[in-house]
Amino acid sequence: GDWDFWTDWKDRRLWVTVVFIVAVTFPAAVQACLWGRYRLPWGATVCVLGLLFGEWVNRYFNFWGWIYFPVNFVFPSQLIPSAIILDVVLLLFNSFTFTAVAGAMGWGLIFYPSNWPVIVPLHVPVEYNGMMMTLADLQGYYYVRIGTPEYICMVEKGTLRTFGKDVAP
Repeated sequence: GDWDFWTDWKDRRLWVTVVFIVAVTFPAAVQACLWGRYRLPWGATVCVLGLLFGEWVNRYFNFWGWIYFPVNFVFPSQLIPSAIILDVVLLLFNSFTFTAVAGAMGWGLIFYPSNWPVIVPLHVPVEYNGMMMTLADLQGYYYVRIGTPEYICMVEKGTLRTFGKDVAP
């Protein structure tokens, strides 16, 4: 969804809760087919590599080729470490049930830390016209998405973010 497109939304609550829950469905299905029929333990990783290839093609041609958004503003999430954990759990324990519980939990727990190296530069605080905001918010301020309602595209001024409901001053 939109939480995976824009860098100014990647650090919000819904990106770290919605994207990895939705993203685990297809890799788990491909993994189940490849393991159940052929005993190949790399189904989730192959599925994620195909998904990331398609997302990079989409980001390049649609976002850069059509509307000239810089590609580093719309990069996809890092899902490869999560897929490797899912495949390793299935390979080690040889159980679909254990993989569904422990592998999916590992998928979710490693998702946010595996994306930190890419997102950390966007959390740098900057001062712009007397307001304190992150670099990601500043990008969203300059590259306005015309199809996005204004109440969704907001810039939080002078706040620090938390994982909870509200932001902390």
